[in-house]
Amino acid sequence: MDLAFETLPSGALCIALTGRLDITGASAVELRFTALAAGHKAVVVDMDGVEFMASMGLRLLVMAARAANSKGGRLVLWRPRPVVADVITTSGLDALLPMVTELSEAESRVQA
Repeated sequence: MDLAFETLPSGALCIALTGRLDITGASAVELRFTALAAGHKAVVVDMDGVEFMASMGLRLLVMAARAANSKGGRLVLWRPRPVVADVITTSGLDALLPMVTELSEAESRVQA
């Protein structure tokens, strides 16, 4: 699992994840992902490179979203693949982890 990040023109942090977000992948990026997300109120997670997500990956995203929400912020998932979107929807977490296909929509949702 790889992680890259950049600050978007809107000021939101964009964290791009690539690989399998299973127990091994989540463990590999957990500390860095959590630290990055905790330092920003507006977080967009680019999920286009995530080919699989298990419960540990879901846990990582839920914890980051709750942390953002607790300080008046927002975390939005951008471009999740259908297999990943299905995991989130089936788990009933799509309200906590909103998913969008366009970057402009992701930026406006985290700024709201």
